[in-house]
Amino acid sequence: MKYFNPEAAKEFIYLCARAGAVPDNKIPSERMSYVEPAPITDKENPFEAMMSRFHEAAMKLGLDEETYNVLKSPTKQVIVSLPITMDDGSKRVFEGYRVIHSNILGPSKGGIRYDPHVNLDEVKALAAWMTWKCAVVDIPYGGAKGGIACNPREMSAGEIERLTRAYTSAMIDIFGPDRDIPAPDMGTGPREMAWLMDEYSKTQGMTVNAVVTGKPLVLGGSLGRTEATGRGVMVTALTAMEKMKINPYKATCAVQGFGNVGSWAARLLAERGLIVQAISDISAAYYNEKGIDIEAAVQHAQKNKGSLQGFTGAEKINRDDILTLPVDVLVPAATEDVITASNAKQIKARLIVEGANGPTSSKADSIINEKGIMVVPDILANAGGVTVSYFEWVQNRLGYKWDAERVNRRSDRIMKEAFNNVYQTAQKYNVSMRIAAYMVAIDKVAKTYQYRGGY
Repeated sequence: MKYFNPEAAKEFIYLCARAGAVPDNKIPSERMSYVEPAPITDKENPFEAMMSRFHEAAMKLGLDEETYNVLKSPTKQVIVSLPITMDDGSKRVFEGYRVIHSNILGPSKGGIRYDPHVNLDEVKALAAWMTWKCAVVDIPYGGAKGGIACNPREMSAGEIERLTRAYTSAMIDIFGPDRDIPAPDMGTGPREMAWLMDEYSKTQGMTVNAVVTGKPLVLGGSLGRTEATGRGVMVTALTAMEKMKINPYKATCAVQGFGNVGSWAARLLAERGLIVQAISDISAAYYNEKGIDIEAAVQHAQKNKGSLQGFTGAEKINRDDILTLPVDVLVPAATEDVITASNAKQIKARLIVEGANGPTSSKADSIINEKGIMVVPDILANAGGVTVSYFEWVQNRLGYKWDAERVNRRSDRIMKEAFNNVYQTAQKYNVSMRIAAYMVAIDKVAKTYQYRGGY
């Protein structure tokens, strides 16, 4: 099989990767089967980083050109302007996004983030990751993501509510329990999902719980949802440790990021015997060789507006050093691109379990693989959240609530089965766990597309 030489058309390739589409009249089909994604710079574009992994997995699968182009291209991209009256009476215009990457497997699913740095490329990448995440754990959703470029920390509750309702109103033709189902993400939570559900329900003339997940329990939220992503990190970490013959009662761990995902992952791993030696958030990092009292750290953060700053149960260290500590298990659960080509060589952990989305840059992948470190990739490790979101949607549709034991039992089973499926694929094709996860996901979506057919 021959592949297109990227040196022959750098500008064209860059535009293809940025746009997520390859014009048919530009492809010399007799000479190529794939278009190489744009070269990755040190500061990675998240969509291009996702495409580099997608491309490698697609080549390993021998994916045909038609399906390749369909799967990499977002189905729909929506940008809206949201004029909001602020508390001081002034008007501010916020930009909102919703990208539906795929609805091949079912209605699209993905969170909404409120962050000053939200942009279309980031949302496109996150939407694609949601497609692969849902596919790898075998739930009947496509992938989507949304966001608003704003700083919720500088806004009042009233301003955030007006912004959320305006965004919902602007997306009224996009959202729907059988079309596109949002959820919380960075900067949002059950409160915002309650406002979204209420605003959507008003337009339908009835209460529609299933339009959104991550809701408060009294509005149809699911038991187990708050800890679901951290619990999935714990389950996949322990399953990987079993494969690697690492005794959890003798293993050490560092957790970077102490928000909802990181704090629950740390708590649940500690409950199962691991010595969590280090934790960090945006404010500070702490280390205790004998193990940190995670419950004390959680209580400190809760009393300190979510910040670890001032925690007295461990020695304060440089925040960047937490990634290179000599621990058995490293859980990056903060933001994108924290493990890069610059620090990957210094990582000493035997196992990395990605609680965050995209914490490892694509340039760092080869370095990590050469060092023999197993990585449980983000689209597998943090899929516990979307799994329990699916359970919430199912319960809303049934009009019946499950107890926490049932939610956890079913979620744990799905996460273990997904890990074993990815692990077997990695062994079969002699690829990393990351590429194996993409292969499992792409294969499922590709086969579904081929059965459904196109125009």
